[in-house]
Amino acid sequence: MNGSLCRIRAMFLRFLYLHKRSSARLLEIILWPVMSLLVWGFTMLYLQTLAPDTASKILCALLNAVIFWDILYRSQLLVTVSLTEEIGSQNLLNLLISPIRGWEWAVAIFLYGLTKTFVIVSLLAGLALLLYNFDLVGQMGFFLPLLALNLVFFGWILGIFTCALVIRWGRSADALIWGIPFLIQPLSAIYYPVSILPEPLQCVSKLFPSTYVFEGMRLILKTGTMPFQYTAIGLALNGIYFLSGILFFRWMYRRAFVTGRLLRFGTE
Repeated sequence: MNGSLCRIRAMFLRFLYLHKRSSARLLEIILWPVMSLLVWGFTMLYLQTLAPDTASKILCALLNAVIFWDILYRSQLLVTVSLTEEIGSQNLLNLLISPIRGWEWAVAIFLYGLTKTFVIVSLLAGLALLLYNFDLVGQMGFFLPLLALNLVFFGWILGIFTCALVIRWGRSADALIWGIPFLIQPLSAIYYPVSILPEPLQCVSKLFPSTYVFEGMRLILKTGTMPFQYTAIGLALNGIYFLSGILFFRWMYRRAFVTGRLLRFGTE
């Protein structure tokens, strides 16, 4: 087997083995996404008893939004947590002096995050079908992988930016891991259309790939289809931000190297 593939596989298996002996990690995969789905789902069932004519449509839109938001949030979180765990266990220096290259490590993290996100989304989709008779695959059809791809990609990009800040400023930047996704949440039009936002914020909202995913999701529920430009614009923005994120990470990495921050990660 190619050396790079062996190293990627080894890192991927290492991430998976962490769950084998940690019930807390397994609980993290299940607990928070499921709790969010239950709270919003049962809330909408209650509203359906008050306004049965309109609440069913709102329920579909909301459950879609909850699941799609979890795709974005988990994708970002899994990238950044993978780095902070290496720092917290004082293992980062061991990885930096090992034969594994940076891009191999990144690919392993992305594959691990993609696998974990798939498991979580499958679980949420199954529960939504079982508890609320909501069929995510049936509602979104072949648009589902296109929308999910943009969200996963954008989540990785947010993770790269966050990791760059953690590399530069250390554990003092840990709060950004949980905070950055929620900074863009109001502007991503997750639970409401972009038209609800004030006009200046609408312009800002259209700079996020996630906005086109959630707008497209609502359009699919309303008309059964979605213009191709929603996917194209989202992918184009993701491509620009991905390149920017890589350059930003390299810059922060070099600053941390020059200032000695990387060496202190082994002793903090």
